[in-house]
Amino acid sequence: MKYRQLGKYGIRLSEIGLGSWLTYGMGVEDKTAEDCVIAAFECGINFFDTADVYNKGGAEEAYGTILFDKLKVKREDIIIATKCYFPISENPNDRGLSRKHIFESVHKSLKRLKTDYIDIQQCHRYDETTPLEETCRAFNDLIQQGKILYWGVSEWSAENIKDAIYVCDKYNLHKPVSNQPQYSIIRPQIETNGVIAVSEKYGLGQVVWSPLAQGILTGKYSGGKIPADSRAANEKMNWFLKDRIDADVTDKVDRLKAEVTNGMCVSLAQFALAWCLRTPNVTSAITSGSKASQIKENAEAVNIIITEETDNKVKEIFNNQ
Repeated sequence: MKYRQLGKYGIRLSEIGLGSWLTYGMGVEDKTAEDCVIAAFECGINFFDTADVYNKGGAEEAYGTILFDKLKVKREDIIIATKCYFPISENPNDRGLSRKHIFESVHKSLKRLKTDYIDIQQCHRYDETTPLEETCRAFNDLIQQGKILYWGVSEWSAENIKDAIYVCDKYNLHKPVSNQPQYSIIRPQIETNGVIAVSEKYGLGQVVWSPLAQGILTGKYSGGKIPADSRAANEKMNWFLKDRIDADVTDKVDRLKAEVTNGMCVSLAQFALAWCLRTPNVTSAITSGSKASQIKENAEAVNIIITEETDNKVKEIFNNQ
């Protein structure tokens, strides 16, 4: 495994992170989830990402049980990142980025994760209804209390990030250290919408989600066919995928395999992860899996080099010029 510094900050994350959205505590059996976490450790992965909303806390509970009860992991050996914003109950205050919701979400996450502190607490989305100063002060206070070490954001625009930096500078508060955007060969928008440029300017690192486009970039949906055992065939898990699997996309993925990855002797998944990591501002690509073998395969992506010629070929195939 290889490790990268998170933006300008001192903490170092594995280039491949293990995520838990739509898997642990929901779509994957406990023993399988445990096997995947073990495989991650064996590969040198130290970055584990989750969120309170994933299976209404179930994903956090799964991590806490597997990491600390079963595997007896040393807390200092891993980096745990979680998120808050979305509601997981009918409580009218159980949502957004108010001081009340942030504090209560963190306290609940600490219990579910069975830890004394969270390495990176992230805003799952931007909150238009709460003053940004209130949000920034809440995270600053949690850092001062030792309940979180850093805070970051997820799916914030370049303007959102700039505004947060301005507020933190104005009031001498701890600044966000990371952004978690969706980023893949299919969705490369952060390269052109200002997110990476602003993050580089202010020292934030990207910890990207869905680098495999929820499995589309593994080639499992070749020809537009949906395997019976795939995520897209699972009615509980396919809401994100059902509008994204079309002939145009799968044809491009098939072409990527035929014209690029076959000649490199790497899997589509490995290539897709390496493609994300070709961007210096990307600290870690968060992936997951329902089999330990998938975790091990994905981890090998850190050894793949994407040349300029190969990158240009990808742009040609996916019309990303």
